[in-house]
Amino acid sequence: MEIDQPTAQRLFREGAFLIFLDVPEGTEFGIDLKSWNTGQKFRGVKMIPPGLHFIFYSSVSNTGDVAPRNGFFHHFKKNEILVKRWDKLNEGMHLESVSESEVIGLKENIRALDQFLGPYPYNIWEKWKALSTDISEGLLKRLIPLSGEVRSALELEPCTDANRPRGNKSNSESNTEASGPSSAKKSRSSSSEEDFLPDLKPKKGTELRLTVFPTQPYPDGSTPSQITQHFLDSTYLFEQLLRCYKEPRDILGELEFCYICFLVGHSLEAFEQWKKIFSIFCSCENAIKKYRRVYDLFLSVTELQIQETPADFLVDIVANKNFVYVKLRELFRAMKSSDVDGKLKCKASRLKINMTNLYQWDFSHLESEDEDEAPVVVDLDELNEIPN
Repeated sequence: MEIDQPTAQRLFREGAFLIFLDVPEGTEFGIDLKSWNTGQKFRGVKMIPPGLHFIFYSSVSNTGDVAPRNGFFHHFKKNEILVKRWDKLNEGMHLESVSESEVIGLKENIRALDQFLGPYPYNIWEKWKALSTDISEGLLKRLIPLSGEVRSALELEPCTDANRPRGNKSNSESNTEASGPSSAKKSRSSSSEEDFLPDLKPKKGTELRLTVFPTQPYPDGSTPSQITQHFLDSTYLFEQLLRCYKEPRDILGELEFCYICFLVGHSLEAFEQWKKIFSIFCSCENAIKKYRRVYDLFLSVTELQIQETPADFLVDIVANKNFVYVKLRELFRAMKSSDVDGKLKCKASRLKINMTNLYQWDFSHLESEDEDEAPVVVDLDELNEIPN
C-alpha cells in the first residue's frame, strides 16, 4: 500500500488505533473491506481514519478450518485507542472491556507497539465511506445486537415451555375422540415434520435489531379494488415503514448496514432484510416523486453495492434474471411511467446502462412482463368445469 507523505503524516497525527491482544497466529482478521491472516507479531491496526469501521475475525484451526465470522462496528474518534482482547476459551473477542489501568499503560507505550501494528489499508477508505455514509451513530446503536457483536452463525436456544407453539386442542382432540384410534394415527402421520423439531430462537442479545415491516400493506377499511392497488404499488407500506425512522434517509442507512453485515459479516439475517428493503424501494411508483431525494440517493447506493458484490459471492444476487434483476426492471418501469423530473430519470437510465454493461442484464422492453414476473391468468370457465 502506497500513501503520499502528507496523507501518511495526517493519519499518523489524527488516526486511531485498534489494539487486539492475544490473537492467535493464523487467525482471520479484517477491517472494513480487507482481511488477512495474523502473524506472530500482530497486535492490531494503526492509522485508522476517524469514522465508522467494521472489525471482523474468525478463528482458524490447526487443520485450516475457519470458524463462522464475528465482528463489531465502532465509530473511531481522532487519536482514539481502542483495546480488545482475544478470548481463548470461546475463540473470539472478549465482550468485556479491558481494564482502564491496562488501557492507560498501553497508551503510554504506544510508540513501542508501533512495530506490531499494521497500517490501515487506506486505498479502501473512500470506497468504504461511500458504502457506509448513511449509517448514523444513532441508527447504528438501534440496529446492532445488544451484545455488540454481529455473528454470521447465531447461537440458538430452545423456547421456554410457555412460549412453545401448541395445536388447537378443541379441534384436534375432539376430532380424534370422534373418529377413533385409526383417525388419530392418520392425523399424526400427516403432521408437518416441523411440528416434531425443537422450537429454537436466537440467544437473547445476539440477534440484529432490524426494523420490523408493517404486516398490513393497505389501510384499514380499504375496498377490494383499493387493496389490489396497494399490492400493485407499495407506497402505503413504504410510508408506514418510513415512520419507524427519525428521518427518511435512515432507511438507506439500514440498507447499507444490512449490506455490510451480509457482505463482510456473512449474516444471512441481514441479507434477508436487505432484500426486503431493496424490494420495497423498487415497488413504489407513487413514492418516487414524493421522496425524490431518497430515491436519488437510493440509485447511488444501489449502483455502488451491486458493483462491489463479488461475482462468486452469494451467486443469486448477480446471476442473470435473479431477484435484483427482476426488482430493477420494476424500478426502471416505474421510473419511466413516473412524472418525476428528467434529471432523476437520466440517473436511472445511467444505472440501467451500467448494469447492462457489467452483467449483461437485458432491460429492454420494460413495458412487457418477463415470464417469471407475469401474473398467472386463470380461466374461471375452465375452472368450473373441473370435476369435484
